[in-house]
Amino acid sequence: MRLITALLAILLLALPGPAMAASTLRQQTLRLDTDSGTLYGTLLYPPTATPPPVALLIAGSGPTNRDGNNSWARNNSLKLLAQSLGQRGIATLRYDKRGVEASYEAGPDERRFSVGRFTLDAVEWSRQLLASGRFSRLVLIGHSEGALIASLAAREAGAAAVISIAGSGRPIDQLLLEQLQQRPLPPLLQGYSQWLIQELDAGRPHSNVPPALMDLFRPSVQPYLISLFHQDPARAFAALQVPTLIIQGRNDIQVSEQDALALKQARPEARLRLIEGMNHVLRIVPPDLAQQRASYANPNLPIAWELPQIIADFIKNLPQK
Repeated sequence: MRLITALLAILLLALPGPAMAASTLRQQTLRLDTDSGTLYGTLLYPPTATPPPVALLIAGSGPTNRDGNNSWARNNSLKLLAQSLGQRGIATLRYDKRGVEASYEAGPDERRFSVGRFTLDAVEWSRQLLASGRFSRLVLIGHSEGALIASLAAREAGAAAVISIAGSGRPIDQLLLEQLQQRPLPPLLQGYSQWLIQELDAGRPHSNVPPALMDLFRPSVQPYLISLFHQDPARAFAALQVPTLIIQGRNDIQVSEQDALALKQARPEARLRLIEGMNHVLRIVPPDLAQQRASYANPNLPIAWELPQIIADFIKNLPQK
């Protein structure tokens, strides 16, 4: 028994661990004044003798807050990622998107949302971070749809690198069609949703939306979807002129490994890391649909242990200025 206990202790000591305890991280609320209101975010700052690198965390689609949560998925994915990166010496800023929680007053009318507006928000947050003089470099980390925003914002933001986590490698209308085909929708609703996506892709909004599809295609969000469908994530990623990292979970039921490979094909010099068992909300979860769904609403599940270490290693090994 003593031998087993000793071996376990050795194994625990050998496991890669955080550089510092979470309690030592300094937290600060930041605000960004824009031409249409104020956005709010949380800065986590590790205690370091020299300015640390900072990562701007850009959330995915929908009314997602700074922690990676929305009304139907509360799992703290971005909050946990920020804490884990902070423990590895990487400062982070995560923020509520306009129209969401603390940033609600900056965008109460979602009819005014566009990919361009969200990209500008990321650029302005980035410029504020760099202008503070507190950080050695800025890296953009986009999750899901946020990966597209990171690619589009990088040049004007002055980013030293871009990291895509679960980012699409094809136009979002194609990804959305695939996701809808996986839903148990009646044939008439499937057909209508496919037709409506084609109409929005052509720039034609429609007010007559069946109740079952209202969450996804409500008329007020259609202008944003039109702007989103006009983007090509692979092309935007290929145009980057900074080091890039693609991270994809192999148990992601929303974005596939093929999307990561498409990004890699678009930009061959990018680094690609596939994490075994990781799903869309950054947890290690079996492919079973019931367990996948449960993980989206479980903030107590730890994030994939490899993820923050892969990111920290990439950032710390970026070429010096």
